Amino acid sequence: MLRINDLVKIYPGPVAALKGVSLDIPEGLFGLLGPNGAGKSTLMNILAGLLEPTGGTVTLDGTDIVTDPRAVWGRLGYLPQDFGFYPSLSGAQMLDFLLRLKGVDAPQGRKRLVEELLDRVNLAHAARRKVRTYSGGMRQRLGIAQAIAGNPRLVIVDEPTAGLDPEERQRFYRILAELGRDRIVLLSTHIVEDIATLCPRFAVIRGGRCVTSGGTSDARRRLDGRVFEGIVEPAALERIRASHRVTQAVLVEGSMFRTRVQGEAGQQPAGFVPVPPTLEDVYFGVMDESRASDATRPVAAA
Repeated sequence: MLRINDLVKIYPGPVAALKGVSLDIPEGLFGLLGPNGAGKSTLMNILAGLLEPTGGTVTLDGTDIVTDPRAVWGRLGYLPQDFGFYPSLSGAQMLDFLLRLKGVDAPQGRKRLVEELLDRVNLAHAARRKVRTYSGGMRQRLGIAQAIAGNPRLVIVDEPTAGLDPEERQRFYRILAELGRDRIVLLSTHIVEDIATLCPRFAVIRGGRCVTSGGTSDARRRLDGRVFEGIVEPAALERIRASHRVTQAVLVEGSMFRTRVQGEAGQQPAGFVPVPPTLEDVYFGVMDESRASDATRPVAAA
C-alpha cells in the first residue's frame, strides 16, 4: 500500500503546487487524472524521492519515503514524461547502459536480462536498431523496460501515451495491465481514456488538490440516468447552458454540436436522450464542481 497523507509542496514565489493531497493507493493500477499544471508531476517527483515536500508524509508498505527517499529507490520503477535516450546507441545498448546506472544485475548476467526485458516489451526484433530509428511508442516501451528492471514494488509512469498512435497506445495498455497484476502501478495522465481503459481506481487532481477519488465503476454508476446527449444548433446550445451543466459540446459537420449534459433523472432538455455515463462525464462534472467551489472559496488575506 502506498499512503499519501496531507502532502504539501510550495515553491518560491510562493507557488503552492500541492495543497494537502491525501490518497491510499493499493496494489494494482491506479490512475491519477488532471489537467496540465494540476500538480501531478510534482506529486510523481515526490513519490520517486526526487523532490522534497514542504509538508506531509508518504509511506510505501509502512516505510517512510520522505525522510528516507533511498528506501524507495531500490523498489521503484519510474518512467517520466520526458525520458532521454542516446540516439546513437542501439536499443539493447541503451537498456544495458540504463541498467548499469541503476545498479541492476541478474544471476544469469545483464546481457540475458536485457534480452528478457526487450522481449517482454515486444522490442526483441529491434534490439540492434539505433534508438534514433525508434517510433514514439517504441521509445516508450524501451522506457518501460528500464522501469521494470529489478522487479520494483512501485512503478510510476507519467503521461505514457501522449503522442502515441492508437495501435501503439493499445500495445502499451497491454504492457501496463500485465505490470499491475502484482505491484503498485501509478499512471499519471491528462488523457481520460487511459484511466478508463486500465484503472479500477483513480483520483482527480486540480489546482494542487485532490477533488475526488475512488473506484472508476462506482464513479460512473453514480451518474446513471443523469447524463443526456443531443445534437443542437449553436443558439440552442447557449440556452441549454443556462439551465443544465454542459460537460461536452463537440462540433459536428461544422454547424451543429453533439452535446452532453448532466442533470437530474428525467430532466433532460427537449430532444436529448439518456446515455450511459463515461469516465469523461465523471471527470468533466468533477472539474466543473471544483471550479464552482473555487469561485465561492474565500480569498486568503495577504
